[in-house]
Amino acid sequence: MPRAPWRRRRTTDSPRPAGRRWAGPLRRSGSLARQVLLVRVGRRDGDLRTATDVMLPERRYADRPRRRYGLNRFQRATVETVAPVAPVLAPTVPVDESPTGPIPLLPGERTLARRMQFALVNACTLASLMLGMGAIFLAMQGEVRIAALLLIACVLLDGLDGALARRFGVSSPFGAQMDSLADMCSFGLAAPVVVYASLAGSAPTAAAAVVAALVAACAAIRLARFNVSPKDGRFFCGVPTTMAAAVLALAVLIDLPLPGLVQIAGVALLGFAMVSSFPYAKLAQLVKLPPWVWLAPVVGALIDVRLTFALIVVGYLVSGPGLWLRQRRTA
Repeated sequence: MPRAPWRRRRTTDSPRPAGRRWAGPLRRSGSLARQVLLVRVGRRDGDLRTATDVMLPERRYADRPRRRYGLNRFQRATVETVAPVAPVLAPTVPVDESPTGPIPLLPGERTLARRMQFALVNACTLASLMLGMGAIFLAMQGEVRIAALLLIACVLLDGLDGALARRFGVSSPFGAQMDSLADMCSFGLAAPVVVYASLAGSAPTAAAAVVAALVAACAAIRLARFNVSPKDGRFFCGVPTTMAAAVLALAVLIDLPLPGLVQIAGVALLGFAMVSSFPYAKLAQLVKLPPWVWLAPVVGALIDVRLTFALIVVGYLVSGPGLWLRQRRTA
């Protein structure tokens, strides 16, 4: 059979020319690469597919004889569709970490002795609250000095319940919240009412009402900040409400001979000192002072109680800014 010219269309079984031996493998490799790398977004019949579908290579040369090139000379690469692997996600179901049962008021061992001790501590707190209410009623009736004495009793009970709670080991979040509420009633409400009643007649009524409301607001801010602030074992952050109430009650008891406007200014200064950030020494730090330091107040009290009391209060209020400046210089 005569050999057909090269310009004639060849059949599948017709041999390739020697000069174009590598054209077929190049075309096949190029077609394979294009088929692997290209992404098909639609079919010819109009049926759309997703853009992430990989076009698999078509087996174009499955029926072509490979006698000339060998069966294992060229290995066909198969492309498999790999599903994308999503990263590990956290569970979306919310986990309820809240306790299912009621929270016990007394943490720890619930023996009869500890329950009685816990009840005694909270009884002192409630007694302070009741005495504060009594001070308000007495101040409304004009019994200012007796109301001031009840405030002093509230101060003593406030220190007693904390000491007993630490001594018995029955401190609890419930007790801390009860103490704050009782302090707000006794020192945040009763003390301003007593001061307002004591200023009646010596100062303008509107000014006395404003300064009393100022003390109540500052006491609330001070107590709320104390509950959420970290505790410092050496200093108070601002004058505590207990000490402010004690100063106001003692000032009413000794009846400081000061003009009404001066008393209003002093009460307002004490209120602002409660919400200040100045460090004030605690009573435990004051007790550790040398004995000769306490000699001067004792001698002054024997000479003039009112003047000595006023000097001690002013000195304590000034000590806060002094300690603050000292800490800034040493920092």
